[in-house]
Amino acid sequence: HERRRFGYRRLHVLLKREGYLVNHKKLFRLYREEKLTVRRRGGRKRALGTRAPMIVPVLPNDRWSLDFVSDQMTDGRRFRILTVVDDCTRECLALVVDTSLSGARVARELDRLVAERGKPKMVVSD
Repeated sequence: HERRRFGYRRLHVLLKREGYLVNHKKLFRLYREEKLTVRRRGGRKRALGTRAPMIVPVLPNDRWSLDFVSDQMTDGRRFRILTVVDDCTRECLALVVDTSLSGARVARELDRLVAERGKPKMVVSD
């Protein structure tokens, strides 16, 4: 019931902006009579299916965690940091800092890490 009201309020604002003077109670009555609704937006897409529980890493290179951190300099410019951590040893394998990190750059850094350390069994990212 409460959700329907949002649509007529938005309509009232739009009509007022266009220069139409409409009583909001009359608009609400017409809105209800015509059974108007505002289309609901789609929610966040989530992975389908059941997730397997994550294994606990017991050896180095069992699982690497990949994450991005961002911050801002005093002059307003933003920068991002790619962090790669070995979940077993808790060792930081890579910190890559740049103003923008493309997918190609991330792939290149991971290829470099694999050449140095060997291929991990799993790479996770939130």
